[in-house]
Amino acid sequence: MGVVSDNTYSNGSVQNCNGLEEKLDDLRKLIGKADGDPLRLVSVGAGAWGSVFAALLQDNYGQFRDKMQIRIWRRAGRAVDRATAEHLFEVINSREDVLRRLIRRCAYLKYVEARLGDRTLFADEILKDGFCLNMIDTPLCPLKVVTNLQEAVWDADIVVNGLPSTETREIFEEISKYWKERITVPIIISLSKGIEAALDPVPHIITPTKMINQATGVPMENILYLGGPNIASEVYNKEYANARICGAEKWRKHIAKFLRQPQFIVWDNSDLVTHEVMGGLKNVYAIGAGMVAALTNESATSKSVYFAHCTSEMIFITHLLTKEPEKLAGPLLADTYVTLLKGRNAWYGQMLAKGTLSPAMGDSISGKGMIQGVSAVEAFFELLSQSSLNVLHPDENKPVAPVELCPILKTLYKILISREQSSQAILKALRDENLNDPRERIEIAQSHAFYRPSLLGQP
Repeated sequence: MGVVSDNTYSNGSVQNCNGLEEKLDDLRKLIGKADGDPLRLVSVGAGAWGSVFAALLQDNYGQFRDKMQIRIWRRAGRAVDRATAEHLFEVINSREDVLRRLIRRCAYLKYVEARLGDRTLFADEILKDGFCLNMIDTPLCPLKVVTNLQEAVWDADIVVNGLPSTETREIFEEISKYWKERITVPIIISLSKGIEAALDPVPHIITPTKMINQATGVPMENILYLGGPNIASEVYNKEYANARICGAEKWRKHIAKFLRQPQFIVWDNSDLVTHEVMGGLKNVYAIGAGMVAALTNESATSKSVYFAHCTSEMIFITHLLTKEPEKLAGPLLADTYVTLLKGRNAWYGQMLAKGTLSPAMGDSISGKGMIQGVSAVEAFFELLSQSSLNVLHPDENKPVAPVELCPILKTLYKILISREQSSQAILKALRDENLNDPRERIEIAQSHAFYRPSLLGQP
């Protein structure tokens, strides 16, 4: 009978190493790592989910230093403002385990100086101590931070894409320069939720995994997508959560096993692109949900009316994107639900409606990171406005662009992108007397051959 050994980590979590080394050995063998050559994983991008992903792996596998190295890349030079430094100091002093860890590492004094305004902290500097700038209230374990992209990725066996979709292509084009002389092909796990619209040769969606494939030449069988209905801080705090890793069978089942923890269940699925697109679609409607909540003083009735309409539009859109949309209903609704409850896109919608933020301030928000729903609104609107995708309007009995059957999406575009309307327009759209019963939109989708495989780049 094996001996179970427990290891207590500096962030206060307790990990049972029974079985972890075996899972690590299995993945090392699959990748072809020789004894004495550590498996190298780097998370590119240090947003909330990218940082938590790296920290979860560090907590689990960091103890096997000769077998695995975990690093995270973020740009250098991002200063932490005074208000954030003050709040960070409060967080540190509220957690005895974190306070003791910083004192033991001789790192506490700089936070005192920053609190007093005598020193400027930087995002990469605090990340080394386990503080993600987008998630200050949730201290992580200390991380190995690299600010030189070439150093971070050139020999990585597994690269985790923790970048916003709007930055993915640019950064991976740079990464491709450092991989020109590589012999082995890396595995890439993308956490990014968002899309780009492309209109030539036909209207279609480009997802982050496809951007990575185009930028680097890494084959799609080596690129996977991980997503699910979860909030990064809650996952790290051991709230029960689940996710799906989607991609080729060659890797997904083994990586699902490697990532799985008692409180973080990872399933696997072959349908990469559709799950990825659904991850971007729910962000669109989360922004509107935040607006409705703020404008109606959290009215449960108003929010339920909005939910009925936004889910009917999402169902309508999924019928355009996939041949078997019913298979996505559960994952899509679950991901939408958690985003409406606590996601940054819903928060952004609330701040817009309250006047704290405005669309003119952009979609990169201090303390929150990139609001990916904004670019997704523009992409979905642009795609679904194309006449080549026309569908038959149920009342007018004439062909119309699909977006004409999505009044919530149209309104969000006018608020966020063309900026011709205020947040109040979302309520007007909901209360329009001519608005169809959301059930009818679903019936239209189910009774017509709407599926357009070309939207996802399929023949």
